[in-house]
Amino acid sequence: MSSLFPFIFLFLFSFLTSFRASAQDPRFLAYYCPNATTYSSNSTYLTNLKTLLSSLSSRNASYSTGFQNATVGQALDRVTGLFLCRGDVSPEVCRNCVTFAVNNTFSRCPNQREAVFYYEECILRYSHKNILSTAITNEGEFILRNPNHISPIQNQINQFTNLVLSNMNQIAIEAADNPRKFSTIKTELTALQTFYGLVQCTPDLSRQNCMNCLTSSINRMPFSRIGARQFWPSCNSRYELYDFYNETAIGTPPPPLPPLASPSLSDKSGNSNVVVVAVVVPIIVAVLIFIAGYCFFAKRAKKTYGTTPALDEDDKTTIESLQLDYRAIQAATNDFSENNKIGRGGFGDVYKGTFSNGTEVAVKRLSKTSEQGDTEFKNEVVVVANLRHKNLVRILGFSIEREERILVYEYVENKSLDNFLFDPAKKGQLYWTQRYHIIGGIARGILYLHQDSRLTIIHRDLKASNILLDADMNPKIADFGMARIFGMDQTQQNTSRIVGTYGYMSPEYAMRGQFSMKSDVYSFGVLVLEIISGRKNNSFIETDDAQDLVTHAWRLWRNGTALDLVDPFIADSCRKSEVVRCTHIGLLCVQEDPVKRPAMSTISVMLTSNTMALPAPQQPGFFVRSRPGTNRLDSDQSTTNKSVTVSIDDKSMSDLDPR
Repeated sequence: MSSLFPFIFLFLFSFLTSFRASAQDPRFLAYYCPNATTYSSNSTYLTNLKTLLSSLSSRNASYSTGFQNATVGQALDRVTGLFLCRGDVSPEVCRNCVTFAVNNTFSRCPNQREAVFYYEECILRYSHKNILSTAITNEGEFILRNPNHISPIQNQINQFTNLVLSNMNQIAIEAADNPRKFSTIKTELTALQTFYGLVQCTPDLSRQNCMNCLTSSINRMPFSRIGARQFWPSCNSRYELYDFYNETAIGTPPPPLPPLASPSLSDKSGNSNVVVVAVVVPIIVAVLIFIAGYCFFAKRAKKTYGTTPALDEDDKTTIESLQLDYRAIQAATNDFSENNKIGRGGFGDVYKGTFSNGTEVAVKRLSKTSEQGDTEFKNEVVVVANLRHKNLVRILGFSIEREERILVYEYVENKSLDNFLFDPAKKGQLYWTQRYHIIGGIARGILYLHQDSRLTIIHRDLKASNILLDADMNPKIADFGMARIFGMDQTQQNTSRIVGTYGYMSPEYAMRGQFSMKSDVYSFGVLVLEIISGRKNNSFIETDDAQDLVTHAWRLWRNGTALDLVDPFIADSCRKSEVVRCTHIGLLCVQEDPVKRPAMSTISVMLTSNTMALPAPQQPGFFVRSRPGTNRLDSDQSTTNKSVTVSIDDKSMSDLDPR
């Protein structure tokens, strides 16, 4: 046996040596190199890039802080770069990752002027643009999903989602306040399971930019998995049910949020307090839920069909907190000056305002011709003000003084989607990745209104001008002036007062006054086709082959030439598979039969899963205007004699799957 010892020792030594060597190579995850701008092999830009990369990987780089940036060159040949190491890795691991990334740069992106490389331990990035102190949340995205799903039981999914959001949002706040822009969390879920979370921004970002980036990152994570990570060039987020970071290198972790109750409890006397809490807390929660449920159903029992719900004491408190002084609004808008006017709609003008504390707002001054009572108006404001979603514009307050009805919204910097989408001078700023992100954000906002908010809300006027874009081009659904609230068990409603915008209204709503969640789905489908094509639905004229965009898109799909729909500004740079899939989804949304249109929950899955098979779209429902130039229907106008539902022709169509 002793004679075998040297061979065993040599085997173990060589195995451990090779394992260590392989372990030292950073794990490559993904890269992003847009082909929009390139450089030649003998260019000054390449020389500057090599100098930059050499500087970032030199011995003098700031590996101890895990972050460094540099800029080399002037004007058109300038290149800016940075690296960011994960906040829990040592300077040695950081140096190794950055050096490895630099050495593999040109093999992955040989001539692109901008690139992002994602590794397990670090991120390397460079660009011809100014990328410092700017949060990038609409390009270069990379998502990794743990292959294991959580339990398919809905209440467990909701419970897990709430836990992930609460914990991740907590450390997002901590990271934004931290000079390193980094934070982690460790929370006991059960006696056998622990939740680990990590978020990080590049330290050059301001607190607000870091917070915005992390919030967007967290909200885009797939909560149906037991783990996931989401990367953008400016920030990243990750959660798992195992220890994926080095706790000892971080120091004392932040205090966790309250964990989920454990399904099993110890019988040891030392854990008596835990047993008491585990027994008492569920009882208290059950009693509170019973009381809340009783109050809710008692309120519902008092409602009559078609009336506005009465206010309870909590709602009155909310109204008082939302009511704003007219003089303050008047001063913020410079007495509703024309210079402050930023928009005009069928229900009033919109002004930019700035309050004395520096808060910027959008002020909608409603038309004085409305017949709605003060109580109804207040109730609707309260309902909308209680909506909380990043893809909805928030109402901050209102005023009904001096016969004025004024709504005050959060100010959204980039105005509305139509200002970019239909302007030849601006639409080039909306490249495909941004458009795809906007489609997904609108879908999530509508899903919240239909399913995830306390009440089911039908918007009834979804269109490009009612989609606002914030500083990071995130979409926010606006203008709830015509929204209708459904009861919990209600799926459809009729109205004799049809409101909305021609071209976005579903046929059953325009013709018969029937509206439902599927009415909003139809409008969303038109929006998707507009975003893909860069054309208004009503921009077609009599000389065109089609009467509107829906007709045009359907004919292209039927002929197997769906890619001809794409806006020429993005035709060469878009991801064709995504464009075709989005066109497919858009056509499913505008089908004539509302039953065949997918629900927004299904649409969200369609947009995020490339493996989900989509049904073949059936013939759309088309809406024809008999009065050219009329676009909007006010609340008092009827469409009985203004619209008809038509088909392309009477023969049956074969569904083609474009290639």
